[in-house]
Amino acid sequence: MYDIYSNNKDDSWRYTLGKSGSRTLLTIGLNPSTATKEKSDTTVAKVEGAASRNGFDGFVMLNLYPVRSTNYNALPVAIDVAAYNENLDQIESLIASGKNSVIWAAWGDSIFARTYFVESAKQLIVRLEKHNVSWCHFGSLTGAGQPRHPSRLSYDWSFSPLDLGALAKTLGT
Repeated sequence: MYDIYSNNKDDSWRYTLGKSGSRTLLTIGLNPSTATKEKSDTTVAKVEGAASRNGFDGFVMLNLYPVRSTNYNALPVAIDVAAYNENLDQIESLIASGKNSVIWAAWGDSIFARTYFVESAKQLIVRLEKHNVSWCHFGSLTGAGQPRHPSRLSYDWSFSPLDLGALAKTLGT
């Protein structure tokens, strides 16, 4: 079903999932849930739908943290350093290999549930700056200034540029 997929040996960590296209939307969520190379889940289905309705013929689902969980609150409080670093490296490598990438920030206020979510977002903003990317969000920002998670989206919304300076302030930088 999906031709873009990278994970660890036992599939407990997922780094990338998506479909190739000539115009690809890169989406950064919180952490992967149940979607695999063979089947979608609610978040991935919504990302794919929003991408296709907005002129993208491909998409890649990425996350701030690659450890699978259907509930982000069930993730450990302590970070798995290997998972964290490999995730950041894979995201940067994917973006470095493309041109004029469009990144949809899509993690919601749940980013504040774990310090490593916030640190990952900060690291990605810094690491990806040199790759000439365009950041966007879908719909309005949350009351806390965060880009909304795809599971809560309405297809009536639209993409808007994401102000990284304002976002950085909400993340404590």
